[in-house]
Amino acid sequence: MNAPALDANGQDPIETPPPVVNDRYDRSEREPYPQERPADREPIRFLRDRAERESGVPVRERLRDRSERESAQVARDRDAATPARTRGDQDQPVAGRDRDASPPARDREREYPPAVRTEREPVASAGNETTTAPYAGLPEDDEDIFGDAAIHDRYEDIKRGEIHLTELQKMTMPQLIRTAKNEGVIEYTGLKKQDLIFKILKERVKQNGLMFGEGTLEVLPDGFGFLRSPDYNYLPCPDDIYVSPSQIRRFGLKTGAIVAGQIRPPKENERYFALLRVEAINYEDPDKLSEKVGFDDLTPLHPMGRIQLENGSDEINMRVVDLVTPIGKGQRGLIVAPPRTGKTVLLQKIANSVLKNHPDAYVMVLLIDERPEEVTDMERSVKGPTAEVISSTFDEPASRHIQVAEMVIEKAKRMVEYGRDVVILLDSITRLARAYNTEAPHSGKILTGGIDASALQKPKRFFGAARKIEEAGSLTILATALVDTGSRMDDVIFEEFKGTGNMELHLDRRLVDKRVWPAIDVNRSGTRREELLMDAEELRRVWILRRVLNDMNPVEAMELLTGRMRKSKSNAEFLMSMNLS
Repeated sequence: MNAPALDANGQDPIETPPPVVNDRYDRSEREPYPQERPADREPIRFLRDRAERESGVPVRERLRDRSERESAQVARDRDAATPARTRGDQDQPVAGRDRDASPPARDREREYPPAVRTEREPVASAGNETTTAPYAGLPEDDEDIFGDAAIHDRYEDIKRGEIHLTELQKMTMPQLIRTAKNEGVIEYTGLKKQDLIFKILKERVKQNGLMFGEGTLEVLPDGFGFLRSPDYNYLPCPDDIYVSPSQIRRFGLKTGAIVAGQIRPPKENERYFALLRVEAINYEDPDKLSEKVGFDDLTPLHPMGRIQLENGSDEINMRVVDLVTPIGKGQRGLIVAPPRTGKTVLLQKIANSVLKNHPDAYVMVLLIDERPEEVTDMERSVKGPTAEVISSTFDEPASRHIQVAEMVIEKAKRMVEYGRDVVILLDSITRLARAYNTEAPHSGKILTGGIDASALQKPKRFFGAARKIEEAGSLTILATALVDTGSRMDDVIFEEFKGTGNMELHLDRRLVDKRVWPAIDVNRSGTRREELLMDAEELRRVWILRRVLNDMNPVEAMELLTGRMRKSKSNAEFLMSMNLS
């Protein structure tokens, strides 16, 4: 049996199927497609209105039909402009005319009319109303979306209503679950708090279309940033708000700025909410940011303007601190404390006294490498609209401690640039220095106790940011330093910071052993340039008191001082009752 003959390509010509013609480029007549395919959609991004499209006809078919209609119109216009006898002469065959001869002169000199351009008609919408073309009036930027007064009014209501991101972040988990049930969120069981907030936000955006967000900006090295929430200790979360590099460059935003504005939900293949419009920066108009002077360019002064800690006659701890180590706006103080001497309780009372006596001051309690139960106790003790407790517990890595500390200090700097008085209570600077020592690249120069020579540069920059500003505002930092812990590293860290502060408050373990509170060593505690914080008569009487207490040991001095202070209602009454003879 003979084998079939093969062609040049080695295939059987009978069994080889005919070539498939790509109908995408086929110009032959055919029936319209019953449904448009994704490949036939317009590549032009602004043709997105489905009402403008003809149902069932692909784009290429419409473009070809429109070209044929325009060509036919041009031909009709040309024929209308040509005399009838000329058209009749052309229809009659000419005998003896050479095929390759040039056309008659009248054909060469004929002037064709220009093509008539038809204007695009408005397309009727579903409500029988005419709308403009979809590419007309498109906003050049996402911020130009508030042209309608009704939308703007609704947006202002949203800023004050329940569609505020910050309100959700302050809710507890049971409150969020009830909110998710009421708003019809499905599959909310087993979610973390941040993921549940993310689902509620998306559901609210579907219903209302607009949403308002607020947070503290963290600019990343790549140029973009995120708005972090202090309720999560500035930890990256799914409900963080993305800020584009163009917005950061436009307003000159820095890390720590409090930014508020309108946000949109994430689109397809996106993970975060995005900031569309900047409404306020540090609760003021965004245009005022260009008028502010950077923190490093402001003029530092000695602490001026006393921060009163005296808070009632029964609060002996604050009365003693206010008398022994007065604190001014811009103070840079160290609370030197051995273990179990009550430094955390002392910080709580200082924070509450500042919030009560100076409601315009902003108090930030920063807990680094602390126990979780201490964090909870601090959060429940220090509350107020101008207070926040930021923590990073001991089970967090050192990089987390550094991130939290840098966010807090940058936020405080931005607030000082706007003229605010900020008070940071840090517990403790020793553990913060340890974290920097862990994360710092090794320079090869190791100090006593295993500390790298370059590791303490950034903790000193943190502590050195405290200052009184000549223009306006102040930054006060009171940090605890651990001593007598049995670690040589802690002693070295304290020695490095010992001369950098302008106020020291020493706690003594001997007073704690005898249950004498507050456990303050009066003779070793003091404030530099205290004459700037006290009037002349008060300063004179305090010096006389110190001469009397200097001859006693710390336990006897504190027992005598607290015993006499309990007999008076205020420090002024106590000083005036002193016998100066």
